[in-house]
Amino acid sequence: MARTPRDVTERELAVLEVLWNGGATTIRQLTEVLYPGGRTAHYATVQTLLHRLEAKGCVRRERVCYLPSHHNKAQIYLAAIDRDELIGRRLRDMAEQLCGGSLTPLLTHLMRTRQFTAVERRELRLLIDDLDREKGKGKGDAR
Repeated sequence: MARTPRDVTERELAVLEVLWNGGATTIRQLTEVLYPGGRTAHYATVQTLLHRLEAKGCVRRERVCYLPSHHNKAQIYLAAIDRDELIGRRLRDMAEQLCGGSLTPLLTHLMRTRQFTAVERRELRLLIDDLDREKGKGKGDAR
């Protein structure tokens, strides 16, 4: 199945994980985290991944000055989307591809095939109750 241009690969996801967990960073710092003791080729790989992620709107680049003379400028990269946004986008894409756009079959499958802890089940019930209350407020329903 062909990948949509905005889909994030596993290697790109690894870059995003570092940015989500550690915040803004340089290519060199990312390379050190992803490829400890890495070589020049690894730096180039990370640079390519960042450029792809930037084109997909997942990261953004900023120039920062480390010295007051403004001669030593570095580029830092930051995540432009958060984890929840990527999860939502991937789930919507999956629902579109497999279920005609409906999330219900995906959620039903997860609920039936995965063992949820009591805490997870309670959190899901609270979420559904909250969503029902919000929907009721929008319709004038006082539930």
